[in-house]
Amino acid sequence: MVEIIWTDNAIQDLSEIGEYIGNDSPKYAELTVSTLFDAPLILTDHPKAGKIVPEFNSQSIRELICGNYRIVYRIVSYNQIDILTVHNCSRLIRNVISFDEDNGID
Repeated sequence: MVEIIWTDNAIQDLSEIGEYIGNDSPKYAELTVSTLFDAPLILTDHPKAGKIVPEFNSQSIRELICGNYRIVYRIVSYNQIDILTVHNCSRLIRNVISFDEDNGID
């Protein structure tokens, strides 16, 4: 079974999403963050379920779309997936973070 590891950057993204939505609706913020956190669980059985991120065109960097958010992950090995970032689909990913094949994050 694949282990899913949330990077510090991805945890920070979830926190910021929760804070932003929480300004209007704490209940909806909790629901959204919970949904985003649970979405990658499909990867434990299907690591390639997400599509290749077009901006990077790498077999190991993929994304799941969950509502208005992109959950970008890297297949590190047969046993490990790192969640790299979570952000709104309307934002350009190149403006958020850069990825490196060797370590996942620059």
